[in-house]
Amino acid sequence: MSTPKTTPRAWPWLLLVACLAAGIGGWRLLSASRADEPQAQPAAPQSVPVTTAQATRRDVPVNLTGIGTVQALNAVLVRARVDGTLDSVNFTEGQEVKKGDLLAVIDPRPYKATLDQALAKKAQDEAQLANARLDLARYTNLARSDFASRQSVDTQQATVNQLTATVQGDEAAIEAAALNLSFTHITSPLDGRVGLRQVDPGNLIHATDTTGLVTITQLRPITVIFTLPEQDLPQVVDGMHNGQLPVLAYDSQGKAKLSEGMLLTPDNTIDTATGTFRLKSVFPNQENRLWPGQFVTARVQVATDRNVVTVPSRAVQRGQDGLFVFVVKPDQTVAVQPVQVPLDEDGTAVVAQGLNGGEQIVVNGQSRLSNGTRVTPNGGAPAPPSSAPSGS
Repeated sequence: MSTPKTTPRAWPWLLLVACLAAGIGGWRLLSASRADEPQAQPAAPQSVPVTTAQATRRDVPVNLTGIGTVQALNAVLVRARVDGTLDSVNFTEGQEVKKGDLLAVIDPRPYKATLDQALAKKAQDEAQLANARLDLARYTNLARSDFASRQSVDTQQATVNQLTATVQGDEAAIEAAALNLSFTHITSPLDGRVGLRQVDPGNLIHATDTTGLVTITQLRPITVIFTLPEQDLPQVVDGMHNGQLPVLAYDSQGKAKLSEGMLLTPDNTIDTATGTFRLKSVFPNQENRLWPGQFVTARVQVATDRNVVTVPSRAVQRGQDGLFVFVVKPDQTVAVQPVQVPLDEDGTAVVAQGLNGGEQIVVNGQSRLSNGTRVTPNGGAPAPPSSAPSGS
């Protein structure tokens, strides 16, 4: 019996069938080997490192903040009160002076001569008055014996009265001359700091000069005038009924504290154009950190909120539904807790609703958090579960 021959056209088909059979067999072997391998476990959710702080209860001052200007408690423009040549200047620019310190000297010689003339005039008139009184005594005695008329006595009495008035006028002239002479020595009218000198020695100065010699400002104590909205006036008045109100002065940006003082008084009117009222406060300014004309931020403490819940300001986040914080729960996951914050100042936020105190709050790392995210507090190992409430 003869074997059937394969035609040349059948060879490609046989080769294709063989390849398919080999591929199917290899796939089955590979699948069986993978089935014997252990299955990989799903990855655990990754913990986010965060920094936390505790919501605490404490007393928080209630401050009202306004923009103000520093003003010297007293400021004087020192000017000459008599005309003359400025002989000397006895101060250094920027010097601290006391009341009565000699500041400058005007040439005193013309005023000394005037005083001497007044003294001489008085001596002359006093001599004439003494002689007139002697004559009056003589005329009086003669009139008693009818050797002099009554008219001569009256005339001599009038002469005595006239010379008496002349001597009184001489005394007034002496006082005026002595006063003008004293004006040639210019002294400080108060304790303060000397400004820049306006006139150099050798210049002729006049009492009518408007520029003056120098200005003196009292820096210790010093005042700050600042403004607040009119709706804050009741709080200020109520606070003043309980005693003096402390005031803190900060720089114009409200960051660096410059000095501590007390509120003197609010102004007696409200500016209808701006709806604000002015307040005046006084500061010891022992370190000279406040300067006349300086712009400052003033904070007056009108009350104190007792035993309120506080958190760091950076813990409070703003969302579409308002303010919220992330509270760390005992299982080391976070929950979004809405809060109400009526006061946020100096890095501390007062929470009126939403927290009871004692909760662990996320203060750093909130950008990667959402409700239910697992966290690692303070960037280290997970903290032990907390028994604090998660919020109200």
